Amino acid sequence: MREYLTVFLVAAAVTYLLGVFAREIALRTGAVAKVRDRDVHAVPIPYFGGIAMLGGLVAAYLVAARLPFLSDPSHEQVFRDAAVVLFAGALICLLGVLDDLVELDALTKLGGQLLVAGVLVAFDVYYYSFQLPGGGQFSADPVQGQLVSVIVVVATINAVNFVDGLDGLAAGVVGIGAVAFFLFSYKLADANGETLAITAALLCAALGGACAGFLPHNFFPARLFMGDSGSMLIGLVLSGSALTLTGQFATVDMTRGAGGSEASLLPTLLPIILPISILIVPFADLVLAVIRRTRAGRSPFAADKQHLHHRLLEIGHSHRRAVLIMWLWAGLIAFGGVLASLYAGRVTTLILTVWVALTVALTFLVPRVQAPHQHS
Repeated sequence: MREYLTVFLVAAAVTYLLGVFAREIALRTGAVAKVRDRDVHAVPIPYFGGIAMLGGLVAAYLVAARLPFLSDPSHEQVFRDAAVVLFAGALICLLGVLDDLVELDALTKLGGQLLVAGVLVAFDVYYYSFQLPGGGQFSADPVQGQLVSVIVVVATINAVNFVDGLDGLAAGVVGIGAVAFFLFSYKLADANGETLAITAALLCAALGGACAGFLPHNFFPARLFMGDSGSMLIGLVLSGSALTLTGQFATVDMTRGAGGSEASLLPTLLPIILPISILIVPFADLVLAVIRRTRAGRSPFAADKQHLHHRLLEIGHSHRRAVLIMWLWAGLIAFGGVLASLYAGRVTTLILTVWVALTVALTFLVPRVQAPHQHS
């Protein structure tokens, strides 16, 4: 665990330091977010936060390769798969940089995303098999596993890109998801007596650190945006880390909880659903936006100011509180899934019940309580 903490801190520190240089590069190349009607920022903000985050991820990888436990020769597969994900991450970051500079059209971006997801599959990073309740195992046909993998990767990339609408929102949501998935993969290995050197844990520790290091530059009022270079990068790394889990844990019983007891179907599916489940709010927002725009006779890609984060601002939340509330929802889904799968029991139920009640109260009741005081 100490070596993973080191990986987290290195990624955070390097990302934070590189953020200064990324901002300067963006200003000199004109990669700046201009103020549009649907935006919530009032002044132009430079992009290229993704470059800083990529630097943090690579630095964390290089340091991990020198740490005593993780660098053991028997863990060669761990770094091989992590290198594939980071290589694909560099490619998607480059695509994002081009988009930040010249604004690529939607189909070109989608084509690039499919190609990069294909790189992961080409280097054998995809879903191999899935545990079934009761200890059975379903070995996916390679084509099926690869197809599901590409869909999950592209969907996660676009969901993160979609949620990147408020300062600190995307970095916080993905950082929370990365920490949750780190705990899931680490505890899963521990419960099954497997090695604790896992690609998923390594990548998630680095990703969580990169998001934490970027937030000081990006939290309201932001001085730097991650841009498409960052949102697509962290979406790919989050989903890519989940792909590596089934390849390395082919014989692990994913239905065994942390206490050794049989859990529900949830842990079996968590490597597939967690990258998407933590983004359930932006996915729901995406679906509602498509329905809303189509019913109005407009293109599904036409921008508007009716996203969930815009509505939180409309009902009375401040910018920072709207972001914190969406972090709470993301944390509830991500950590709730992990707790329910590994620590099923009354204590977990109580914790999640309190978390739900608190989040709902902060979302809907706080603005109503404040409104009378503001008018008095």
